[in-house]
Amino acid sequence: METTIAEAGPFERVVTVQIDNSSLETAKDEAARRLSKDLKVKGFRPGKVPRKVVEATVGADKLRSEAIDVALPGLVAEALTEADIRPAATPSVQDLRDTDAGVEVDVKVTLWPTLDRVPLYEGRKVSVDAPQVEDEDIDEQIDRLRDQFAELEDVSHPVTEGDYAVINLTASINGEAIEDLTATDLTYPVGSESFVPGLDAQLMGSTAGSIVKYNETLPEGMGEYGGKEVTFQVLVKAVRAKKLPEVTDEWVEEVSEFETIDALRDELRRGLAEHKLASVRREFADKVLAELVDDMEIEIPGGLIDAEMEFQIHRFLHRLGEQNIPFTDYLRITGQDEQAFVADARANAERSLSVRILLDAVGESEGIEVTDAELQEAMAALAASSEEEPEEYEQALRESGQIEILTGDILRNKVIDRLVEVAVPVDENGAELSLEGERDDADRTDEAETEVEASAPAEDAATEDGD
Repeated sequence: METTIAEAGPFERVVTVQIDNSSLETAKDEAARRLSKDLKVKGFRPGKVPRKVVEATVGADKLRSEAIDVALPGLVAEALTEADIRPAATPSVQDLRDTDAGVEVDVKVTLWPTLDRVPLYEGRKVSVDAPQVEDEDIDEQIDRLRDQFAELEDVSHPVTEGDYAVINLTASINGEAIEDLTATDLTYPVGSESFVPGLDAQLMGSTAGSIVKYNETLPEGMGEYGGKEVTFQVLVKAVRAKKLPEVTDEWVEEVSEFETIDALRDELRRGLAEHKLASVRREFADKVLAELVDDMEIEIPGGLIDAEMEFQIHRFLHRLGEQNIPFTDYLRITGQDEQAFVADARANAERSLSVRILLDAVGESEGIEVTDAELQEAMAALAASSEEEPEEYEQALRESGQIEILTGDILRNKVIDRLVEVAVPVDENGAELSLEGERDDADRTDEAETEVEASAPAEDAATEDGD
């Protein structure tokens, strides 16, 4: 087989393969079998139609085109193996020419990009907020606890935001009652906008005994009444406000496991400190990656970005489907059009690829590897979170070809840990900060699970037509 390979860019190659007439004739037999599965020819079962009959039915050009599709993937795979080239995305046909000897095909192959120079990361100073817990933070937590145990009491003042109105509400269209929008003795939190449109604004300033009547057009998403004008009538039976409990040692002992206010505040401070530290560590890691990506000198092939974007969009649409959310509804709810959605998806795809290229380069530079013990530990954790037996989960990963993907995810997480370790967090004034603290194992499991689901398309996919 005659094969030539030419550079088409830093990470792109054009592989030209020859399909001789003999190979093409052999491929026509398989092509005829494929085409016959969709043919209905009297006297023959689907898939059993003779080649000559298939050719007479679909035409010689169609059979030849199908034969090329049959022969090409194997020839391209053979050529790439001989040249030790591993595609990072599905190879695509760029050109096809007839020759006296058969057919000559140009196939573009995209390689996984590598960095000539890894941006400086050791000792890099990155600014983040200091993970400090202020007294105001603790006061806010205590106020939330007080709010949970607050009692409602009747008040005489007009309704203001944050009050609770006890109401009877009726709704009708042209005098016909709508039972689904009717409520009796409903204690409604004013300002929450959690029931029918316009209700909160109408209740503001009302008092016990007030009767409010108004018309409102319902949003399109509100079932059979969406887009229709509805008449609402509201009777305000009472106005109530929250009475917060006084913070005393007795109250603390009653509503928590602590006996004193000081003990409760100490525990809240400890928990908030852990939470803030974890949050700042994540922010630090994100900023380190962002700065290093910005410093990268690399042009990612458009074909690779397209493949990653298509994969991410496909996964996203699948998840929307699982939630029974039409794509058009999603665009309407988020206030964007399809063009903006695709542009955002492309930017995210390029960002995702850039991060992976960076982490691969740093991992190679640092000599970071994944041990068998680390792989087994990650699979056991993922199996436990999926409530599956470890052996069955591992077998499923191997059969689906995701062991390599999981290994890569673990490796990249280790690289991120290394970057966080050697970069230097500083505050807004340039003073170094300490972000020491162990990452939660659950965080690692979640990361690995997310990456396994969100991995890029398989690198050794079959050849597809570029038309």
